[in-house]
Amino acid sequence: MGVTFGWGPTEAAVLARDAACLVVVDVLSFTTAVGVAVESGAAVYPYRWRDETAVGYAAKLDAALAVGRSEVSPESPWSLSPAALRTAPPTERLVLPSPNGSTIAAQGGETGVPPGGAPGDGGLPVVAASLRNRTAVARWLADRGYGSESLPLTVIASGERWPDGSLRPALEDLLGVGAVLSALRALGPYDLTPEARAAATLWEATEDPVAELHRCDSGRELYEYGYPQDVAVAAEVDTSETVPVLTDGAFLEAS
Repeated sequence: MGVTFGWGPTEAAVLARDAACLVVVDVLSFTTAVGVAVESGAAVYPYRWRDETAVGYAAKLDAALAVGRSEVSPESPWSLSPAALRTAPPTERLVLPSPNGSTIAAQGGETGVPPGGAPGDGGLPVVAASLRNRTAVARWLADRGYGSESLPLTVIASGERWPDGSLRPALEDLLGVGAVLSALRALGPYDLTPEARAAATLWEATEDPVAELHRCDSGRELYEYGYPQDVAVAAEVDTSETVPVLTDGAFLEAS
């Protein structure tokens, strides 16, 4: 199959073994935040843990460190909130910790093996996709032949986590994957796995996916926590032409 779809870090690691490119989707909010930050000119470094090691990592890179939404202050205006990133001062380098999308992106960049390569040759091309850039991502993939038999593509829904750390499938990421795959298969014939076809069909069959984004569990949580603007930014379908690609450890705008 040319295009596969899976959930979370574990399935990403398995599917990436046979992939030539990995697309990560974390609509609320990692990949949406990456897109907003890269649009502003920042190089975004994904990081798996939001702890003291993140502080050290940011210091090593001479980068700003994104904090939790509730920790935003004039001294630390950068966070996982896409809305906050839009109003934060520009920064050249930003470390963006996230237990979901960031973990998958960092994992793919570190351990993936490009076609014809061997361990140690460098990671897979990793793309950050969201509803905002879903068509731009699809065009970028199609232009480079990803999703073909010779250059298989894996698209991963990051999902959320239950209190015990296990994966919680999240509707917003399923819709995000479906949005990207729907745009991709509109560009030509692709051999999608049944799971990938089902995700694309869900997006196409959903009468008002933006409304569902606001009403889903993760969307309601952000409303309850006082961050409805983050859902609104994530719901800006096809408003961005930016395609963030992981390059030397940081997401940069695709060349």
